[in-house]
Amino acid sequence: MGKWTSALLLTVLLLSACGNNTGNGTTSGDNSQPTATATASQAPEPVQTDAPSSAAPSPSPSPTATPDTASASPGSEAAGDPENIPLLYHMNKNYDIVPNDEGTAKKVVLLTFDDGPKEAAMINPLMDVLDKHHAKAIFFVNGYRVKEHPELLKLIHDRGGILGNHSWDHIVLKDKSYAEVKKQIEDVQAIVKETTGETPVFFRPPHGAGGDVGKKVAAENHLLYMTWSNGSLDWEMKEKETGKTGKLIKNVTDQLHSGSNILMHELPWTVEALDQLLTTLEGKGYSFVDPRSISTKAPVAK
Repeated sequence: MGKWTSALLLTVLLLSACGNNTGNGTTSGDNSQPTATATASQAPEPVQTDAPSSAAPSPSPSPTATPDTASASPGSEAAGDPENIPLLYHMNKNYDIVPNDEGTAKKVVLLTFDDGPKEAAMINPLMDVLDKHHAKAIFFVNGYRVKEHPELLKLIHDRGGILGNHSWDHIVLKDKSYAEVKKQIEDVQAIVKETTGETPVFFRPPHGAGGDVGKKVAAENHLLYMTWSNGSLDWEMKEKETGKTGKLIKNVTDQLHSGSNILMHELPWTVEALDQLLTTLEGKGYSFVDPRSISTKAPVAK
C-alpha cells in the first residue's frame, strides 16, 4: 500500500503542475497580446490628428501649438503685404509724377478716382478696363461711404485698387480747426485699416482744398498729400448730356503732359469712357504708373 500511495501522489502532483502551466500560457498569450497590439495601433492616431503640423509628438501642448502659430503668421502677413514694388517715381510741387532717375520712363500718367466707393455696378466694369490695360489706379474714398458699404471697399481692394484717403465727409478742410481735420482724416485711416487690413498712404483733400492744416495732419499720418494736375471735368457733366465720352477724352488730352495726375470720379459716364481714354493715351505713347512705385515723401521741386 505504501508504494501505491507514493505512485498515486506523484501522479497527482505531475498533473497539477501541467495544468497550471497551460492556464498561464493561455492568459498571457491569447488575451494580453491583442491588448498590446490594439494599444500600439491606436496610440499614433490621436497624435497625428491633433497635431498634424508637428514634426514629432511632444508631451507638452505648447511646442505643438507654437509651430502652428508660426506657420500661419508668415502666410497671413504675406497675403496682406503689398507686392515689393521699387520706388521709381516721386511727386513734384505741381502734383506731377516724375522719375527718380534718368532712364526711368517719364511719359507716364497717374490714374485716380475720387468720391467712392459707390456701386459695384460701376466698380467692376471700371476694374475690368484697368485690368485690360494692365493699369493701376488710386481710389480716394470717403469714410461715410465706406461705413455704409464696407463690402464695396473690399471689392476695390480685392480687385487690386490702391486705396487713398479723401476725408470722412467730403467737406472743405482748409478753414476747419486742427481737431476737426484730424478727425476727418484719421477716421478714414482707421476704417480702411479695419475693413481691408491696409492703411492708405495717399491723401487728396475734397475740392483740392486742404490748406496748411490738411497738409500738416496728412504729414503726421505719413500720407502723401496731393490734388491733381489734369482734371477730366467728369464732375461737371450731366446724366442726360450727350457726347460725354468725347468731351472727357478731350478734356484730358488737352492738358496731357508727362506725369499727368489725372482726376476722375466713380461716375457712369467715366466708366463708359475709360477704355477709350486709356487706349487713346496708349496711342500717344503714355503708360500708367503704378501708385505703389511712387515715393510717399514730401514733394520736391520740379
